Amino acid sequence: QVELVESGGGLVQVGGSLRLSCTASISKTISANTFDHYTMGWFRQAPGKDREGVTCISGNGGSTYYSDSVKGRFTISRDNAKNTLYLQMNNLKPEDTAIYYCAAELRPKTDILTWMSPWHYYNYYGQGTQVTVSS
Repeated sequence: QVELVESGGGLVQVGGSLRLSCTASISKTISANTFDHYTMGWFRQAPGKDREGVTCISGNGGSTYYSDSVKGRFTISRDNAKNTLYLQMNNLKPEDTAIYYCAAELRPKTDILTWMSPWHYYNYYGQGTQVTVSS
């Protein structure tokens, strides 16, 4: 069992920055899998729109994937020693306004990520954190 908790959302002006965090609590009594066994992803959903895969990172942190909408502005990273995933968001735009969710997918830690798995492929999900970009 993996519990994911996001933090760091808030209200920011256009062009500003935010850093989201996602901390994982993994029950060792249920699974021998550790945090680095999971590819971690960030999804977002804006009001009235479909959920969108934003970025993901392999278990060992060696491979990342970004959607075109955030490439060059967002950076995903992870600290496996702290069971924590990060999303640094720079040069934020009004269209980045959404609830941001982290998710965990059990995959080989050395996978090379050339695409992002859809939402339903992931095994565990956080509750989300609101990001609002005001103009």
